[in-house]
Amino acid sequence: MKERHLGRSGLLVSRLGLGTMTWGQDTEPDEAAEQLVAFVDAGGTFVDTADVYSDGDSERILGHLLREFVDRDGLVVATKAAIRPNGRYDGSRRHLLRALDASLDRMDLEHVDLWQLHVYDPATPLEETLSALDEAVASGRARYVGVSNYAGWQVSKAAAWQRAWPGRAPVVSAQLEYSLLRRDIEREVVPAVLDAGAGLLPYSPLGRGVLTGKYRTGIPAGSRAAAPHFFEFVQPYLDEECARIVESVVTAAEGLGVSPLSVALAWVRDRPGVAAPIVGARTAAQLGAILESEDLTLPGEIRGALDDVSDMSPAHS
Repeated sequence: MKERHLGRSGLLVSRLGLGTMTWGQDTEPDEAAEQLVAFVDAGGTFVDTADVYSDGDSERILGHLLREFVDRDGLVVATKAAIRPNGRYDGSRRHLLRALDASLDRMDLEHVDLWQLHVYDPATPLEETLSALDEAVASGRARYVGVSNYAGWQVSKAAAWQRAWPGRAPVVSAQLEYSLLRRDIEREVVPAVLDAGAGLLPYSPLGRGVLTGKYRTGIPAGSRAAAPHFFEFVQPYLDEECARIVESVVTAAEGLGVSPLSVALAWVRDRPGVAAPIVGARTAAQLGAILESEDLTLPGEIRGALDDVSDMSPAHS
């Protein structure tokens, strides 16, 4: 698997990241082990988790696998903080540094390679939130820092504040939902991220699974939409407009002799500023299909057609 720099930093990551949101909930530890080993064997190096995933079990499972199955030094381990277990946003210095320590304890690590602010907390002064990032890097508990789910102006403000004085930890990444079904971030957030010199880490690059084509004729048993705790997550992308985009992806895949999944993933992977789309698979078999997309580069005419059909600019909305 090829690697890319994360924004303008020196940190190299595989151009596909392994997400672990389902680990400990829909993905059992043995299945997670198969996924991680397959990912590493394919050349993957970037693994992303968060302190709130499965109430911390995602981090616990990842920590166990790092000790027992793969070489930790060969991986870029990323986690996130700023959401309390009750769902409340908390960007206070107190909460963030306690959360980082708890994450390190669950994973039995001395440091993470990338520590990200999971959400923007409007109730806490941004300079206080960012001071926690500086402390994490200065203390050696994190090597690099980034943000997640920030609006364009929030990315710009955070990046500018961190650049204002020597010694502050620069914002090197921004994790955002981005796919052929979710291109609204191109209006303000992507330009802000590019201007900040950060790397884009798209999550849900397969449109929450819809771009695989599995929902074209209904909701299959065993899919995320069939699970009560995931239906509301998938449902927004089951409308007619999204179905039209999915059909275009399927048509392109048929013409290229590849899967719709590969087409959708290659499209977002090669968008401007993208370092590594983060994919989450429930099973090792699903991850295997995802890894097959590595060799696909979309022809210009197909990329242009997909750009047009999924265009969310005012002239097309």
